[in-house]
Amino acid sequence: MRTDGYAPIREYAAIGDGRTVALVARDGAVDWLCLPDLDSPSAFAALLDAQRGGCFTLAPEGRFEAARRYLPETNVLETTFTTAEGVVRVTDAMLLADEMLSPARELARRVEGLAGRARLRWRVEPRFGYGARSARVGRRAGVPVASTGADAIAVCNWGVGEPELTPGAVSGNFEISEGTSALLALSAAHHEPMVLPARAEVERRLDATGRFWRRWAARRGYEGPWRDAVIRSALALKLLVHAPSGAIAAAATTSLPEEIGGERNWDYRFCWIRDSAFTLAALLALGCAPEADAFFWWLLHASQLTRPRLQVLYRLNGGDRARERTLPLGGYRGSRPVRVGNGAARQDQLDIYGDLFEAARLHVQAGGRLDPETGRRLADIAGMICRIWRAPDSGIWEVRSDPRHFTHSKMMCWVALDRALRLAEDGQIPARHAERWRREARAIAAFIESHCWSEARGSYVRCAGAQELDAAVLLGVLLGYGEPGSGRLTATVDAVARELGRGPLLYRYTGEDGLRGGEGAFTCCSFWLVDALARCDRAEEAAALMEQLLPLANDVGLFAEEVDPQTGEFLGNIPQALVHLALINAAVSCAQGSRR
Repeated sequence: MRTDGYAPIREYAAIGDGRTVALVARDGAVDWLCLPDLDSPSAFAALLDAQRGGCFTLAPEGRFEAARRYLPETNVLETTFTTAEGVVRVTDAMLLADEMLSPARELARRVEGLAGRARLRWRVEPRFGYGARSARVGRRAGVPVASTGADAIAVCNWGVGEPELTPGAVSGNFEISEGTSALLALSAAHHEPMVLPARAEVERRLDATGRFWRRWAARRGYEGPWRDAVIRSALALKLLVHAPSGAIAAAATTSLPEEIGGERNWDYRFCWIRDSAFTLAALLALGCAPEADAFFWWLLHASQLTRPRLQVLYRLNGGDRARERTLPLGGYRGSRPVRVGNGAARQDQLDIYGDLFEAARLHVQAGGRLDPETGRRLADIAGMICRIWRAPDSGIWEVRSDPRHFTHSKMMCWVALDRALRLAEDGQIPARHAERWRREARAIAAFIESHCWSEARGSYVRCAGAQELDAAVLLGVLLGYGEPGSGRLTATVDAVARELGRGPLLYRYTGEDGLRGGEGAFTCCSFWLVDALARCDRAEEAAALMEQLLPLANDVGLFAEEVDPQTGEFLGNIPQALVHLALINAAVSCAQGSRR
């Protein structure tokens, strides 16, 4: 199923431990793993360079069929390989010792013979530093270890044959029969002592990891329609939570292309302010109060670095540096450049202020409080919005063309001032400039209604004076821009579905964006459309669209950033937080709509 050594993006499942995420292909190859954290340089990056990136393969010799699933309500992956002679099950997980994180990073792969017998081969070939550094291979206390500089990976093994050590790799082969089992475990170290666990310890942690995920999933407070898809999305989001800080990465990968062979390849291993309101709404709807609280305060602490201006994105540890650079890797199926860092960090995007204030409103609505210093900071930001909303910006989609007066950005500035007024009325932020906020909110709305509505299109358009459409304007419905049930907003919902839709999928926008080539349909926009339909009291249409979208997930329920409407193939980074957030919030809106 691979093309020039690359598995389809749709074929990847994700496992993680709250610090990093590994991607496992259906054929048993771990093609992506960054260590020690999700935004660290990679140890395995065959995803981005099949020849030089490094990987960890484990599969039967010869021909086989593979079927897989997550163990119910966990992020533990189970793959069943069927060969002509036997059936083998491989269970993969990034290990969690208990509710508390341990310093170790461990990837475990348990192999069990289910029927007959089969011969398997495995190979661990790390290439540290995004493929730049081959590992030195040796033994410590009899255990194979691959290392370079401050990084090392111990290849702990039991029942998998005698490991063969060659320059840069550890490999082996073994036979497994019905009723027997074997185990491989990678124990990683970075600037710390190497831990060489016993088999019983790894087996215990593997079983404990499954229990951890089941307990976590059982505490989710959603019992509405499509619960399985909602809980799977919640588990995908939990993989993207950086446990030490509470930040949520936009995706686990970098530079998976929006067009095969194209240049639209971006690093999404950062936390975007634009996702904050959706994140708070989804976490609170699922009963994830600790995660919601941690994320909100991470957001406020990170933005303190650049106050009163917000940066578009921040590092998972709260840092504000994200210099974009190009790596000398071949790229997924030749899609170059391969980037780390993201130049969007230095763009001006006015919409993020609306997301911040909506997140603050949701925090307060859920019973949280804002301390006086935070209240003053938010009031200062509201004052800044009054000064800057008239400027053009790069918009939610981070276009690389000249700044424009994007309709969505103006709507979100209105949302920011509207929420500032509500917070002031609740006594959460100082109200001495409330009249100015109210006056500027009216001016923003007047600009939108005068310059961003097209009679010819019967819709709000992408930017002032244009005739192009933009699915981001659906967020006017989701975040309550203007009057509830506004005729212009409901007409825009229909126009976006009609003109940007391809079956159940939506493209983001039409028009120039400063980049060559095209892209697939942007998956979260379709779930935004479901959400908007539900909020417009069109519950049957919303539910029907949801039923068409959910089967577009891959076989383990994950979504990438985009889908090719013609082939159903995934494009862009995976798993994509914004898509899974949109799915959860759409399901919640549908459930609420059905009760009205």
